[in-house]
Amino acid sequence: MDCSLAARLLKGVRAATLSGQRPQILPRAVIGESWNRMLRSGVDPDRDVRSDLLSMEEVEERRQSSVLMEVLPVLREALVTVADAAQHIMVVSDAEGRVLWREGNAAVLHKADRLGFELGADWAEETVGTNGVGTPLVTRRPVQVFSAEHFVGSLHTWTCTGAPITDPRDGQLIGVVDVSGPLETMHPATLSLVGTVAQLAEARLRERHAAALDRLRAVAAPVLARIGGRAVAVDVQGWTAAVTGMQPVDRIALPKSLSELSELSDGRAWVPTLGMCAVAPLPGGWLLRPDGPDGAAEPLGGTRVVLDVSRPRRWSVTVTDGTRSWTHQLSPRHAELLYLLALHRGGRSASGLAEDMFGDPTRTVTVRAEMSRVRRYLGSLLGHRPYRFHEEAELEVVLPQSPADLLPHSVAPGVLRSRSAPPH
Repeated sequence: MDCSLAARLLKGVRAATLSGQRPQILPRAVIGESWNRMLRSGVDPDRDVRSDLLSMEEVEERRQSSVLMEVLPVLREALVTVADAAQHIMVVSDAEGRVLWREGNAAVLHKADRLGFELGADWAEETVGTNGVGTPLVTRRPVQVFSAEHFVGSLHTWTCTGAPITDPRDGQLIGVVDVSGPLETMHPATLSLVGTVAQLAEARLRERHAAALDRLRAVAAPVLARIGGRAVAVDVQGWTAAVTGMQPVDRIALPKSLSELSELSDGRAWVPTLGMCAVAPLPGGWLLRPDGPDGAAEPLGGTRVVLDVSRPRRWSVTVTDGTRSWTHQLSPRHAELLYLLALHRGGRSASGLAEDMFGDPTRTVTVRAEMSRVRRYLGSLLGHRPYRFHEEAELEVVLPQSPADLLPHSVAPGVLRSRSAPPH
């Protein structure tokens, strides 16, 4: 590949796009969508405007509190030696795009300093435009950004490839691993490599989670053996370690108040899908003892559901029932599904949802599996046959200001139709 020629062609594509003309060669879809986001948000393509660097004390504080610490050895082992040999560096950012670690080729590290690609720097899209850290944070998939595919002109001598890392315990985005270097060192295979390493990091987190659940199960087993009635032991994310007297589920949505026992009234709390429960702490989790019979947590009249898809990276569903309220952070797939259901209050069949999600009405097995997971935390607020929000629940959907910013990671046909619709 002639990197210089490719860079010149991309500069022409970028120049035409920024001037409002249709380039002869269209940018790749992921790049064109990012450029459009930058134009809407007012990022200056000719001037690199940055937020203040974090101090080293702030960087260290973020490092110590980040789940990324648990997978840093995996990232280093897989990427640092390769990056050094290929005249690249490995960069790891948190979910806000702040650079927390940099390692690799010494000469390239000096070049990165001149670009502002340094510890504590903010590399979110809204700060420095299209890039291999900020863009994967938005799209939730691996992205390679070469030369003039960067929205800001000062980065055109650079190429970067980043992949998001998600914590499988709660589905939350925790950061990005990126391999970057001068444009002439770009290799297409880097995209596959970085994506695979991000998956290895997530696999390591799954292994650690399984081990933690085993430890909690060993602690909970003798406690459950002495209990009469229904009880379940869960970790702090609500994953089930052990259960007695009730139907087991993989995960239970927990109210935020469980994080502080002092907020609980008399050691009790309302738990979605279970109702009122007696709550006791366990090492690494909680023991929940529901008051009523199985299935007692039906929604009451006046239940309000707020689906918030207004932000580019964090989506949530909040349920309020009288004085009780809880919020659940949504994975990208569940944010798509609940948004699509919100468009169809009368309900949607499995094949209809498959059409909306994948453009293929035959993919009903995937849809049913995902909806089963959603119903584990929304319970009877979601009906099935067809899938729908409970007709007595008040539903509000909080959308971004521009339809074009709706769920930017999504390629679901139903979401794409909404994204391209003119604003009301």
